[in-house]
Amino acid sequence: MAVAAAVKHPKKRNYRQRAHSNPLSDHSFDYPLSPDAMDWSKLYPRMTSNDQIKFCDVGCGYGGLLVTLSSLFPETFMVGFEIRVKVSDYVNDRFLALRQENEVYHNAGVVRTNAMKYLPNFFKKGQLEKIFILYPDPHFKRCKHKWRIVSEGLLAEYAYVLQIGGLVYTVSDVKEVHDWMVKHFTEFPLFERHTPDENDKAAQVLIGSTEEGKKVLRNKGESWTAIFRRIEDPCIT
Repeated sequence: MAVAAAVKHPKKRNYRQRAHSNPLSDHSFDYPLSPDAMDWSKLYPRMTSNDQIKFCDVGCGYGGLLVTLSSLFPETFMVGFEIRVKVSDYVNDRFLALRQENEVYHNAGVVRTNAMKYLPNFFKKGQLEKIFILYPDPHFKRCKHKWRIVSEGLLAEYAYVLQIGGLVYTVSDVKEVHDWMVKHFTEFPLFERHTPDENDKAAQVLIGSTEEGKKVLRNKGESWTAIFRRIEDPCIT
């Protein structure tokens, strides 16, 4: 029987790509017509028909947060969404290599897609427990604010795929972007600001796990964190 070749850990220098991508342009993506049409077993060979994705890292970058969360929550399946081709290829190869070394990483993977357009195609109503939006592209110019991953329209989609009581974790090293996200979430009727307790393992690793967060720490910069809880629709009694 032929022995499968070992997958080497990828090197970032071989997967370099522009830091920003226009999420409103017509990229070519494969996406399911509905959540029921998505075959997750291709990404997660150990996933059963009773399992579901519960965590989503929107704009996962090079996958640092997923690597950390996969060992903290070994029974939870999670996915990173990344729009850039080479970066998503890096994350995929990274997990292939990690899985050869330790089974714990079987529960994490990446999908190249555009979360601004296709989030409901992948997840059912109330499916997710946690969404992570860490160090999103700031899109500083006012004319590009419509590219930001937090907006009123997108909050409706986040609320749709999150279960009641589910959490959205946000981090930015740009104060204006942090304030933007806080303003939009707090003004949206289906979210409220949330203070995590000491048992929230995810909240404890938000900054130090991502490549961007590590860079901010190395440069002695500052990051701002905010967490929001999905609440019941106040209009429904």
